[in-house]
Amino acid sequence: MRAIVSISAVLVMLLGVTPGVSAEDSTAGGTAASPLAGEIASQLNDASQRLQDFYQARGYRPAWQDGQTVAAFAAALHTLERDGLNPQDYRPDHLNSRHRELEDADVEARARFELAASRVLLTALSHLQRGKVDPHAIDSDWDVPIGDPDLDLDAVSQAVDGQRFEQAFARVRPAHAPYERLRSALARYRHIERLGGWPTLPERQAPLRRGDVHADVALLRERLAVIGELEVMVAGLAAFPDIDVAAPNPQRFDATLEAAVERFQQRHLLQVDGVVGPATRAALNVPVARRIDQIRLNLERARWLLHDLPEAFVLVDIAGYRVSYFRPNGEIWRSRIVVGRPYRRTPSLRSEITHMTVNPSWTIPPTILREDVLPQVRRNLGYLWRERIQVLSPSGQPLDPWQVDWENPGNIVLRQAPGPHNALGRLAIRFPNDHLVYLHDTPAQGLFAREQRAFSSGCIRVQGILELAQLLYDDTGSDRDVRALIASGETRNVPLARHMPVILHYWTVHPGEDGMLAFRPDIYDRDDALLRALDRPLAL
Repeated sequence: MRAIVSISAVLVMLLGVTPGVSAEDSTAGGTAASPLAGEIASQLNDASQRLQDFYQARGYRPAWQDGQTVAAFAAALHTLERDGLNPQDYRPDHLNSRHRELEDADVEARARFELAASRVLLTALSHLQRGKVDPHAIDSDWDVPIGDPDLDLDAVSQAVDGQRFEQAFARVRPAHAPYERLRSALARYRHIERLGGWPTLPERQAPLRRGDVHADVALLRERLAVIGELEVMVAGLAAFPDIDVAAPNPQRFDATLEAAVERFQQRHLLQVDGVVGPATRAALNVPVARRIDQIRLNLERARWLLHDLPEAFVLVDIAGYRVSYFRPNGEIWRSRIVVGRPYRRTPSLRSEITHMTVNPSWTIPPTILREDVLPQVRRNLGYLWRERIQVLSPSGQPLDPWQVDWENPGNIVLRQAPGPHNALGRLAIRFPNDHLVYLHDTPAQGLFAREQRAFSSGCIRVQGILELAQLLYDDTGSDRDVRALIASGETRNVPLARHMPVILHYWTVHPGEDGMLAFRPDIYDRDDALLRALDRPLAL
C-alpha cells in the first residue's frame, strides 16, 4: 500500500465502511469492502479525474469483484464491433482471465484490477460518445471542437451494479438517425462479406450498355442485387408496363438494369448515364472489405460530430457536395455546392453565421494572387480590365497597373469590383473562422451540373444561395428582403438578428433514409490516415 494516501482513503480505513454505503451494503463479491475500498481510494491518487469521479459517485465501492459482472462486461465489449470499433482494443478476454487469477490475490492487486477495469469502461464509453481518434492529430485543417465526454457517472455506476452494459453504451452513442443507419449498414455489409462478397466484373475494352447481351451482364445483375440496388429499382419500375421488369434473360442489359446502374452511379457521384464504363466498373469492383472500412470510418466521423447539435443549423457536406439547412420548423432545405480543390481543401469547422455581404467586392487572397492571378497578369495585363480588378496599395490607394513590376509586385492588393462577373456573385454568407472561408454565390453556375464538384479555392459556392439567405433572415427574425438589397447595387454587410450555427464536415459514406448507402470519392485522401489511426492498437 502506498505511504501517501488521500483524505478519502483515510476516512474509509478509519470508519471501516465505504462513505455513503451502509454496513449491510459494504460487501462486494462476498469479501469485506472496507479494506479494498481504502486501497482503491489510495490508488486513485494518480488516476484521471474522471476515474476518481466514478469511484466518488460509487462511494468508493468496488465494482468488479463479482465474476458475473466482469463476464457480462467482457461480453458487452465484444458488441462494440457493431459500432466499427475493435473490441480487442479493450481486451475483454484479458478481463475475464485476470479476474479469475485474483481469487487469492491481495487487496492491492484486486484494487489495481478494479481501476484497470473501470478505466476500460470509461474509455469505451468515451470512444462511443466522442470517437477513438483525435481528428486534430490526423487533419491539420480540422477546426471543430470535440469537447470532453459528457458521462453521467451515477448512471454508469448503476449500470455496472445492474450489469446493464448495453444500456450504458446506448446512452452515450450518438442518438441520431444517420448513426443508426450506418450501424445497420455495417451489419448488412459484414453479412455480405460472410456470404462471400460480390462478384468482380472482368476488365474489358467496351463498356456495357442497354441492349448488350453478354455474360458480364449477369455478373452486373448479381452485383447490384447483392446490395439491394436492383430489387429497389424493380419495385419502383413495376408500375410501368412498358419496362421489362421480369428480365427473362439475365445476360441481357435491359431497361430495368439500366435504371439500377443509374441509381448506383448517382449514389457514387459518377456520371449518370446508365453505362458501365471504366469509372462505374471501378466503383462496382471495390471489395466489400473496403466498403466495410469506409462505413467504420464514417461511424467515427459521426461520433466526432453528432453531439450537442443545435435545433437549427446549416450543414455543409464537403465530400457529398451538398448543403442542408435544418430549419427551426423542422423543414430541411438542400442544395448543391462546389467545394475546394484537393490542393486547396475546404476545412472542417464549426462556427456561427453572423452576417451577409450583398453585392460583395472580392479581395483576392494571397495564395490565389500568387498562384492563379499573377501568372494571368504577366501573360496579358488586359486580364485586370477584363475581370474588373483594381490594383491597390496596402492602405487602399489605387495604383497604376502600368507602373507595377509584375515580376516582383511587392505588397499590393488586388480587388475585384462588385457585379455579375465578381467571383463571389451577388452575395456571401459570413461566419468567423481562421481559414477565411464562407458560403457565396458564383457566376459559374454551370459547375453545379457536374456530379463531382471540387473546383473552388476553399470557399463554398452554393446553388440557390439567395433562397438560403432569405430563409436565414426569415428564421432569425431579420426583416430583410435579400433581392431588394441586391437590387440596390450597394455593397453592404447585413447582420442576422440571431446567429445561426454552421458546420462544415467531411463524409465519404452517406446513409440514405431508405437504408441505401452513398459512397463518395475521398477527394482529400483523408480515409487512409483515419483508418490507420482507428486500427492502431489502444494502449490502456
